[in-house]
Amino acid sequence: MCRIAVGVLLICLIPLLCGCVPAPDPVVSDPDPMVKIPAMKVAVDRHNTAPAGDMVRDLASDDAAVRFFAIGALQRLAGDDFGYHYYDDEPVRKTAILRWQAWLSQQKQVTPK
Repeated sequence: MCRIAVGVLLICLIPLLCGCVPAPDPVVSDPDPMVKIPAMKVAVDRHNTAPAGDMVRDLASDDAAVRFFAIGALQRLAGDDFGYHYYDDEPVRKTAILRWQAWLSQQKQVTPK
């Protein structure tokens, strides 16, 4: 009887205890698009430019969805798209990515450490 009561108690308490631990924030540098893309939204919502370097690298991704969300996030952070379109051919995207890299370099020079 006592074992049954303890078992039932554990079955009821485990979900409550596990639900109390906050999930870690998603990280833009995660290779999984299911983690990376929500992390971009979080960064924009928080006006966090720290992961901008990862987002600029994501503009060259093979995954069109990652490119789409990366440019959307960067455009909201920077207020410009620098002529980048996620659907352009790779050579055209590379030219625009160079402009994004220049923007990123300027941000690093302006931001105090």
